Amino acid sequence: MNKIRLAGIAYESLVNGPGMRRVFFSQGCKHNCLGCFNEDTHDFLGGEERDIELLIDDLKNNPMINGVTFSGGDPFEQADKFAYMAKKIKELGLNIWCYTGYTFEYILENLNKREGWEELLNNIDVLVDGKFEISKKIDGLKFKGSTNQRIIDVNQSLKNKKIKLIEF
Repeated sequence: MNKIRLAGIAYESLVNGPGMRRVFFSQGCKHNCLGCFNEDTHDFLGGEERDIELLIDDLKNNPMINGVTFSGGDPFEQADKFAYMAKKIKELGLNIWCYTGYTFEYILENLNKREGWEELLNNIDVLVDGKFEISKKIDGLKFKGSTNQRIIDVNQSLKNKKIKLIEF
């Protein structure tokens, strides 16, 4: 059985990317950002293991879902499992956003050094990158917590070898 360790699931969310989204909160994070809104997700042994196939099947049964968001914790700490999920979700025609404390540049530099990183990056549409920085928090930011974080069009950035930001 294919399992993934999750801190939780938001079955219908309007704040983790555009449209009605299913949000999978990864369990485990090394960044420990000061002021993190989701500190309970940091412990790699917390949360619970969930069956990936059941999570995918449940997505098929909700026609209101426009997309899926991987949040955290940090999904790149379980990149191989999230990459597998992303491929299955893409088959459903859903858009995929992923939040990470790593920068896009760091991910590119370490693609071949970390299991699943390349596969995950190649199967998501949008990456919100960078650690949350409490000193750069501004209320009302759309889809990110602090001004240093970027909302990146992954496909265009990889194709053009230059970061393409998405503005909201």
